[in-house]
Amino acid sequence: MGLTIAAMPAYNEEHSIARMVRGCKKHVDCVIVVDDGSSDRTAEIAASEGAHVVRHEQNRGYGAALQTCFEVARDLGATEMVIIDSDGQHDPEEIPKLLEPLGRGADLVIGSRFCNGNGKDVPAYRKVGMKVLDIATYLVGGINVTDSQSGFRAYGRRAIDCIRVDDEGMSAGSEILLQAKDNRLKVEEVEIHCRYDVKRGSTEHPVSHGVRVLLILLQDMEVRRPLYYFTLPGMALAAVGIGIGLELLRVFYHGGQLSYGLTLLMILLTLVGSFMAFTGVILHAISRLIDESIRKLERPRRAEAARTVVWPERLSGVGKAVRDN
Repeated sequence: MGLTIAAMPAYNEEHSIARMVRGCKKHVDCVIVVDDGSSDRTAEIAASEGAHVVRHEQNRGYGAALQTCFEVARDLGATEMVIIDSDGQHDPEEIPKLLEPLGRGADLVIGSRFCNGNGKDVPAYRKVGMKVLDIATYLVGGINVTDSQSGFRAYGRRAIDCIRVDDEGMSAGSEILLQAKDNRLKVEEVEIHCRYDVKRGSTEHPVSHGVRVLLILLQDMEVRRPLYYFTLPGMALAAVGIGIGLELLRVFYHGGQLSYGLTLLMILLTLVGSFMAFTGVILHAISRLIDESIRKLERPRRAEAARTVVWPERLSGVGKAVRDN
């Protein structure tokens, strides 16, 4: 029997955590709340409602909480994991909607606010910002979804095993999609509804959040796809420059005069294009070295971060108990 869990990153969500835990318990085998250094009664209330609470001793960010969610899922041997926001934006009654595609072979299911023409209730400024981030995510990783920033997702066993969240901030959602593409995971979307009238523990404004995620995606673009964004355009520019040069040679061969402006343009396009093409190749090689170096450096950092995570004693036997039943 497989183990299905719901995991919730939570930061100062004492007003909504009880309702969310109760709602999730109807549809999963156990509920995990990752309390990201809350200063209120979030952890206490979640535990009283029957959730297994994993605490960060200090606030480390949404991405760090997701890291812990995946670590817990792997430790428990979970076959399915639903990530849902703890502030009440998402409806736990829609969890079965996200789990259904996993049973059909999907590895990652996104609860989309814009699927099937939905999203009329989303504020206009949020809609524009989300669309920009969707496009940026597509340009960086080539993954085409309608709601790349949704925090309501379901993960199958393959996704749980292979996804390793590195970013500790709000761009972790996009990072997961990029890793899904890299690992050839099957991604699907289902329509969900989202509330925007809820009180949130996080005080970050959606605009500043969007700008930060976009900047990280643009930086990632240079590292992940240098051949696409440097080498290919560079080769195109160089080809145009060479084409102009061949035309100038043809004119000169037939007794015509060389155009000073076209000659300069030919030299400029050929040099710039060649520079961009070689830069892309070099960046591609460097990015591979950087990735390997980061992995080596991350191991001790992750080990240090893990020491600030407080695990509940009763969590250790949960996976085995559920499977035995």
